[in-house]
Formats: sequence, C-alpha cells, structure tokens
Amino acid sequence: MSLEVTVAVPFRQRGKERLGEGEFVVALSLDRDWFSPDQAKRLIDVAAGRGLLDREDGDVVVTFDPDEVAVPDEFVPDESVLREQSTFERALDALVAAGEDKQETVAAVNRKQAELGVTLETAAVLYALRRGVDVGDVAERTKRGLREGGG
Repeated sequence: MSLEVTVAVPFRQRGKERLGEGEFVVALSLDRDWFSPDQAKRLIDVAAGRGLLDREDGDVVVTFDPDEVAVPDEFVPDESVLREQSTFERALDALVAAGEDKQETVAAVNRKQAELGVTLETAAVLYALRRGVDVGDVAERTKRGLREGGG
C-alpha cells in the first residue's frame, strides 16, 4: 500500500517512531519534495484516519513498524494517497485483496444493502465479515456509527 510506504519513509529516514508534526511535514515536502506542506498535512489526516498514525502532544507517532515496510527503489508516492477512501472502498479493497471478484462483490453488497436497509458501507462491512475477511478498524467505525444512530 503506497500510503503506508509514504508514511514509513520519514520515520525510517530519521530512525524514530515519533516525529514532530512539522518535522514530518518537512520530511515529505522539503526533504523529499513529494508534496506541498499543505498536502503533507493532509497526508497526516488521511494516515491518522487509516490508523497508521496517532497524534500525541503535537507529534505524529507511527502505529506500525516502519522498518518492516518495503520501500521500493525510486519510490515516489502518487497524489492519490492524499484521498481518503470511504468505508465502502476500504472494505471492497480488503475483499478484493482476499481474492473476491470486484464486480461480484459490489453486486452482493448492493443486494445486502437492499435486503437489510442499511448504508452501503455497513452492508460492505457485514459482507466482508461474513466472508471471513478482516476489515480491521473499518468494522469498528461501522459498529460505532450504528450505535450512534447511523446505519
């Protein structure tokens, strides 16, 4: 996943698991020239939303071992890493990564949504769980949303 690789690089570069937010932004914008400072800040938001980073006292803390991430030679992230995926997209990606056919999965999720009268995101998470596909924090967020009256 290129988002994970992008996040890992500044931590690997500095040999730390905790960086000041400004230090992280500088690593991606000035040191690497991958993003503008605003885009690098957006990347923090996206990565935090995906559970790859935590924010603590003005720092960003990586939630995985950056040294375990393979960084391809000449790696340059695509700007698509700045786009936050919806819950549905993340569940669908997990299903496809687990070997499910994308078109068949979308059709099955749509049927599940109509059958249960829930949101597309909830239907996708339920479908994934019933297929034995781990959707991680996506399932937790969906459960929280259901408890809070979403659905």
